[in-house]
Amino acid sequence: MRIYPEKLAAALDKQLLPVYLVSGDEPLLLQESCDLIRAQARAQGCSEREVIEVTGKDYNWDEIMHSAGTLSLFAERRLVEIRIPSGKPGKDGSAALCEYLEVKSPDDVLLVVSGKIDKQSTRSKWYKALDDAGATVAVWPVGAKELPRWLQARLRAAGLDIDRDALQMLCDRVEGNLLAAVQEVEKLKLLAENGRISAQTVTAAVSDNARYNPFELADAVLQGDAGASLRMLHGLRGEGTEPPVVLWALNRDLRTLYEARLACDAGERAQEALESRGVWKNRMGGMNAALSRHSTASLTALLVQASTTDGSIKGYAGGKPWDNLENLLLGMAGAGDALPAAMTRL
Repeated sequence: MRIYPEKLAAALDKQLLPVYLVSGDEPLLLQESCDLIRAQARAQGCSEREVIEVTGKDYNWDEIMHSAGTLSLFAERRLVEIRIPSGKPGKDGSAALCEYLEVKSPDDVLLVVSGKIDKQSTRSKWYKALDDAGATVAVWPVGAKELPRWLQARLRAAGLDIDRDALQMLCDRVEGNLLAAVQEVEKLKLLAENGRISAQTVTAAVSDNARYNPFELADAVLQGDAGASLRMLHGLRGEGTEPPVVLWALNRDLRTLYEARLACDAGERAQEALESRGVWKNRMGGMNAALSRHSTASLTALLVQASTTDGSIKGYAGGKPWDNLENLLLGMAGAGDALPAAMTRL
């Protein structure tokens, strides 16, 4: 059963299904959809959560079957979360997912979180099995044409009204970065008078006095400037920026680079690969520079490191979040064959 992201909350209020597949390459919307499912699962008694990371083509899918045969010691119901960043489980993964659905406890809720799934894969056996057993939620990026409407809906949900000039100014400000858009909405809630946002209000919100921001950090990383990137990272930490904000900025670029590298390996030109994935013109130089430094193997290792960093932030993986962010940053800024030792051990 297909559920559109904007209708997911209402569908969860009606019924918590045993299986969900959430896929896409827009991190904010993907995270929000998964958080809705996690929250409803907790409300329905899934007080134990197990996270399984699929770390590459050589992943041992027996871990999933082991999970299916393990009984919970602390809760009647579990949320089992399987993360497949590539969106392609392969032959072994497909078989394991189908078998898991046959033997999983009926009390458990399965949440599969995946990168973007291409049209061909939606006809695969594993995809259809997950869809038949529960629901699929495909998250799509918000393009430049859709951004004003999406942003206006966010503002309306926050109890704010915005005029046309201010909306265009805000769209230009965030340049398709949905996390930045959400942050701006929160800021505008504090500045808006009587819930009304004008161009002057947006100008005041933009003119903050923060010295660093995660988007400038991401640009420095793409350019390969490790020294400036580290200074910005330490500055962001000192200013009280939360680790998930920094990780989001890095992870979004990382996933785009990974997909573009796969396309280039298949014969597509770098410029076309980046343009087709919504890279803005003012960021094309940095993305091209990063793409030329990294191979599919190095980007895969970085995706694993990003997943570990996310786990450390949420408390279920080792290492300190800021230390893991530093390793991730250095890996992205450096050459693909010179990844930090902490990453090569993964």
